[in-house]
Amino acid sequence: MKPTPATLLLIRHGETAWNAEHRIQGSLDIPLSATGIWQAGRLAERLAAERIDAVYTSDLARAWLTAEPIAARHGVELRADIRLRERCFGVFEGHTLEEIAARWPAEFAAWRERDPAWAMPEGESGAGFIERVNAALHDIACAWAGATVAVIAHGGVLDVAYRTARALAWDAPREHVMANAAINRIAAAAPPLRLEIVDWGDVAHLSEARDETLT
Repeated sequence: MKPTPATLLLIRHGETAWNAEHRIQGSLDIPLSATGIWQAGRLAERLAAERIDAVYTSDLARAWLTAEPIAARHGVELRADIRLRERCFGVFEGHTLEEIAARWPAEFAAWRERDPAWAMPEGESGAGFIERVNAALHDIACAWAGATVAVIAHGGVLDVAYRTARALAWDAPREHVMANAAINRIAAAAPPLRLEIVDWGDVAHLSEARDETLT
């Protein structure tokens, strides 16, 4: 008998100042901006009426600070998993795309080829990143079959989950958006890991708040 899938509310952290500057964060511990803190509050309000049995987060501050209000609202422990971190971009971290292209042109071109076996200097390969993210999602799905779990992570983590669910290759064109503080619902079962997208990119809680500020 197959286990009942877990429902994962897979959420990218709120906005940071580096997001607004289009600067690569990777494994660097960048906090939320004022906008990101506002987004985290709106997100917690949106999810307040939903059943949430557990909250998992990357251990980086931008994810942790987004997850904290959700865990507090539901009175559950906040569980940090380092495997939910963003991909480590090595020497690219702290730089914009334009700066990377100018300073490391050959490495920038190789990165854009999206070869999963390739890693930027001092960074992590796509294959290694995919393996650790899916291992984390596998373990959450096993531990919380039939439950609803909020998983607050990073854009790259969402990209891995989406591609796994759709069976998209690492170098396939991106057809999805990973918006800050959006809600992405995924049915997850394991073992082996099976992901099915239920809903993607729900930002109603953010759009409504922006409308309210205009009235």
